[in-house]
Parts: sequence; structure tokens; C-alpha cells
Amino acid sequence: MLRHKTALRVAAPAVVLALTLSACGDGDDTADAKKPSKPKAKASQAKAVSGGDMATGESATGKVEEENGTVTYDITAQKVDLGTEAEAAKLVQDKADAKGMALAVAHVKYTHKSGPALTSDSDAGDGTTIWADGTRGTLLIGASDDAPGCEDPYDVESWKSGESHTFCESYLVPVNAKSLEVHWSEEDGEPYIWKFPNQ
Repeated sequence: MLRHKTALRVAAPAVVLALTLSACGDGDDTADAKKPSKPKAKASQAKAVSGGDMATGESATGKVEEENGTVTYDITAQKVDLGTEAEAAKLVQDKADAKGMALAVAHVKYTHKSGPALTSDSDAGDGTTIWADGTRGTLLIGASDDAPGCEDPYDVESWKSGESHTFCESYLVPVNAKSLEVHWSEEDGEPYIWKFPNQ
């Protein structure tokens, strides 16, 4: 209810101002009809504070609301390992779900830059997705926790500023995808995008 009243308090003066300005004129309607209409002022558009294309090996900086408070991380998508259709079939209950699909594992490094030390598992990896040829893949939970070079986020119970961990995300993507992308975004933010060509 408080938000609703606050919104009305903010919106009401703007509506009154808009009505007042539209009612005012210089009285010369014929002169106005001959002039090409130009916008009086452009509305300022808020720029996204995050997101955009990233070069291979380039780090993005993002904030994650953790249990202990807000933590700032450097995030780097290091690589995407692409498996085979046969490997994907072993990971799904219904083998038909893996037809024409391969397991893609994104290796993403997170470095704790600032904020409180963590005393429980991190939510940093929650903003990570894998896309293939412009389409989001299908998440496979826990499929890469024990993959070489991957840490299980639930095993990281203490994380201090300056320390890094590599978490992996697993998705099913079309086996013949030409381009793989790792997306990471803050909550309600635009994604940072790392592109990896499928070799």
C-alpha cells in the first residue's frame, strides 16, 4: 500500500504538469499547423548498468545479493566443453530428449572482489545460462559438478575477498550448433555475453 501511495504522489504532479503544458499554447493555431512537429524534449532513457558482448578472457563485474550481503564479483566465462549426443543420452531420463542434442558445459570463474566474506554456498552462478545459435539451451542440474576443472558450489562454504572459484553450468544444446554463448547477468540486469565458436 505504501508503494501505491508513493507512486501516486510522484505521478500526480507529472500528470498535472503534462495537462497544464498541453493546455497552454501561443494562441496561433495556424502557425502551428504549418510548422513540422518536433519533439520538445526527449525523455532520458536509463542505460543498463550491466551487460554487453565480452571478448574471450575478458572479465565482467557484477553484484550478487548473497546470504551475508551484497558481493561484487569479477566474472569470466573461460570455455565451453561440448560433448556428444551419446553422452547427453546418458544424462536424461527419456533418451528421446537427447536426440540431436549434446551436453555443453560452461566453465565460469568468479573472483570475490568486495563485500562480506561468505559463510555458506554462493548464488553467483545463478545468473549463468548457455545459448546455442541464439536459443537458450536446456538446463541439466548437477550434470557438471564433478567435471574436470569444475567446483561444486555447495562445497564452497567460506569465500573471502580476493579468492576465486570456477563453477560450471550444464545445458543441452543442438549438436550441430555453430555458435555457443555463455550469458551471465545480475538480477534484473542485461546479460554479459561471451561467444565461443563450435569447432
